[in-house]
Amino acid sequence: MIQMAKGIPFLIKKRDIYYLQKRVPKKLIPTIGREFVRLSLRTKDKATAIRTAGQILAALERDWHYQLFAIPFGTNVIDHFGSNDIGEPTLTEAAASYIEMKGKAEDRKFTNPTNLVINAIVQQSGNKVISAYVRSDAVRFRDGLIRRGVSQATVKRNLSIIRSIWNFAAREYGIMTANPFANMNYGNASGPVRRLPIPLSSIRQIQQQCINIDDDMRWLIAIISDSGMRLSEAAGLVISDIHLSATIPYVSVKEHAWRQLKTSSSTRDIPLIGMSLWGMKQAISSAKSQFLFPRYCNTQKCKADYASSTLNKWLRKHVPDGCVVHSFRHSMRDRLRAVQCPSDIIDQIGGWQTAGVGQSYGNGYTLEVLHEWMSKL
Repeated sequence: MIQMAKGIPFLIKKRDIYYLQKRVPKKLIPTIGREFVRLSLRTKDKATAIRTAGQILAALERDWHYQLFAIPFGTNVIDHFGSNDIGEPTLTEAAASYIEMKGKAEDRKFTNPTNLVINAIVQQSGNKVISAYVRSDAVRFRDGLIRRGVSQATVKRNLSIIRSIWNFAAREYGIMTANPFANMNYGNASGPVRRLPIPLSSIRQIQQQCINIDDDMRWLIAIISDSGMRLSEAAGLVISDIHLSATIPYVSVKEHAWRQLKTSSSTRDIPLIGMSLWGMKQAISSAKSQFLFPRYCNTQKCKADYASSTLNKWLRKHVPDGCVVHSFRHSMRDRLRAVQCPSDIIDQIGGWQTAGVGQSYGNGYTLEVLHEWMSKL
């Protein structure tokens, strides 16, 4: 089975061995005889593969650049290059190739923001070949974002997406023009929206409301309120993820075909306590399929955005301004701090990435240790 190496667009894995895979410029396909070059790097170590691939990529780029731009003796320079002779892609074509080579075609969290950026630029400036975009197109795109009142972080993120796609296409097709979306000033966009934690008194009132109403929406809120899970993590659960008969009842948060996880550290086991245990029991006892929350999840996708909108609409009446369903995660971190829980244990419970190389060593804390601290809540 072939897998894309995460975060490294030119690496793939086959039977645990790393390979370099690089698209051949269209003009050179008849000469080279294939659309992709694939070479075994003869190593299972990712760092070694990256170093080796870098050397090979540099050599390929030099060789291909020479073949693309070598002008036969006696040939007119302009006639030799012609009009878009190397099959330079349009922006939408470049974006599709970028998503494919990243191995992210099924990842909606990756494809949705990418497509939104591309659609906005195409609507504003047209679907031109990559090198036809100029600085004024980039400035118009940035200014449009600022006029919408988005945060500076959103402006940066959107420009980062288009900048990466442009750079990818330039490398693939030997485009030498400077990236017009690089080195942008982010202007006077607004600051980031800070999500406030929900006060403990409000959490207790919400949990009591969950018991009183006792339906699937309230079970989901109850689970999140005392577990620290992300909404998508909880909404995408299936019965096999829940282990109520274990000595310490717990939930296994792991990737499914219908719901990916945000980070590698998001894969974890969380002890079930308090209202999270109550919510799980209620959801399982009423389940008519493998999904705990079929309203928000099926075999095709997890509709976490829809769940967020629905739950926030109800929560708004019960929480202070600035608090949303995601605020339960902020509250969980504060609640664990309040009982002086060590920060690396907090990170493991919430699936947050912990700084430091050493934190990736070993298997982490046991359920017993996590349960001991969570029981103090």
